[in-house]
Amino acid sequence: MALRLTGSIDVSDSITSTHFSGSFSGSFQGDGSGLTGIDVFPYTGSAEITGSAEITGSVSFSGLISPSATWSTGGALSTARKDLGGLGTQTAGLAFGGYGGYTSTEEYNGTTWGSGGALPTPRLYLSGAGTQTAGLAMGGSYFGSYKNSTNEYDGASWSAGGNLITGRFTLGAAGTQTAGLAFGGFDSGVTFSCTEEYNGATWSSAGVGPLLTARYYLAGAGTQNAGLAFSGNGSNNVCTEEYNGATWTAGDPLATARDNLAGAGTQTAGLAFGGYSGGYSSCTEEYDGSSWTAGGAMATGRSTLAGAGTQTAGLAFGGYSGGYSSCTEEYNKSPGGFGTTFDYSPTTGNTMIIPPTSDPGIVGALWNNSGTLAISVG
Repeated sequence: MALRLTGSIDVSDSITSTHFSGSFSGSFQGDGSGLTGIDVFPYTGSAEITGSAEITGSVSFSGLISPSATWSTGGALSTARKDLGGLGTQTAGLAFGGYGGYTSTEEYNGTTWGSGGALPTPRLYLSGAGTQTAGLAMGGSYFGSYKNSTNEYDGASWSAGGNLITGRFTLGAAGTQTAGLAFGGFDSGVTFSCTEEYNGATWSSAGVGPLLTARYYLAGAGTQNAGLAFSGNGSNNVCTEEYNGATWTAGDPLATARDNLAGAGTQTAGLAFGGYSGGYSSCTEEYDGSSWTAGGAMATGRSTLAGAGTQTAGLAFGGYSGGYSSCTEEYNKSPGGFGTTFDYSPTTGNTMIIPPTSDPGIVGALWNNSGTLAISVG
């Protein structure tokens, strides 16, 4: 963990604290003599100070709050379903198809699900990518039909897109409506490694490398040029691969083996949740581009669910845990912060703590009438 102080300090007096171990680097106005005896944060690392803030007087701060990552209950789907497709964000999600849903589409507004335009054909085991107003549904099956189908959603209705070259179901997906990525899957006894890219009209496999490990029941995240594929059937249930727009390379394996899970986020900030491995999993893991680490557990363990959103604002919906599920859960991760306020003394202005705004890493700020010293931990 590193402490980052954004803004340089005009140190005319002193900055003090307790339990700090680390070093400051950057530029200072003034002689910097007041930086001696810094001893505040229960961490080791470095702090970087850049910019300008012109603070004079003494400053103290203490008490880190650990980051948190938890799932909470959202509005239930109108139609309980499993093996469905999903896409979008935590506040603008889209659920479509699946057992129990078939052609049904639902839109999430961050609180409740409402009816959307119906899929032209009923499908199970399909995948999705994109947004609630520019969505992409691909693959799937219904009694052996529609396995190469692609449909595009405009926020009100679905229309036909270009067919997949290789028809399949239980595949992985990533990207957007105009830059989609489809990989893996299964059909007629064949497990696929093939990858296809969508340009908004047609799918192509030219110059597109296959997965290193053929599999189905996998999940996906990321973009067409930076995709992430993880989990899969059988012994492939910990396998992770990263796509660079042309080829796949091996990534760090999942810590918890499972298949039939869901995913969200990006190649460097991925989220894997749910699934099945001898039981219905509530496990959540976060990927940072190098390795997976444990996240907060889901309240309801389930498999064959759908996901959307990001690593810090995820959405899980539908699935199976002994019956078709209408359960929706929202994942939120806070970066941590300071348990006590900054204590800024003197004559140059007022001091207060502000919550994170556009930068989720900023956990507080020291403010005076000359500028802001933003404090972030991450």
